[in-house]
Amino acid sequence: MSIQIIIILCVGILAVVVIAARIAGGRYGKLRPSQESIESYAAFRVDPGKNYYISGPDAYPNALMGLDRNWTLESDLWKKKDLNDTGMEGLVLNMQHKAMEQMLFLNGFDILDDRGRKIGEWYSIMGLHITIQILGENRVSITTPPLTTYAEH
Repeated sequence: MSIQIIIILCVGILAVVVIAARIAGGRYGKLRPSQESIESYAAFRVDPGKNYYISGPDAYPNALMGLDRNWTLESDLWKKKDLNDTGMEGLVLNMQHKAMEQMLFLNGFDILDDRGRKIGEWYSIMGLHITIQILGENRVSITTPPLTTYAEH
């Protein structure tokens, strides 16, 4: 066999492996710690370009997120909240109080898609394991934190 045929076969096999891995593995985003998100939630700012969701109790959610309005959240587990600055203040202060009772600290995160683009902001205690799966064009599924978030830490 000539060296050219071997190289072409190797490149073809590599291409098939890469394509199969992408299809099988899915597309996933991540949370990235963000000082800007911390400051936004600490200032009780509601961004009109975001839809807000909570997970857990209404009084002190386990997580609070603002997702860009151009994205659709594919989950029935999150509760959508229409917030103004006063409503945001109540949620954030209650979360801070609950976290302090357990000697925990809240942090802000950017929600990133599979390409590293910011699609929202997240506020919760650190160390939560969630999955951000990109389902298609501007569609995302985000798992909720455990219901016992504050008790587990």
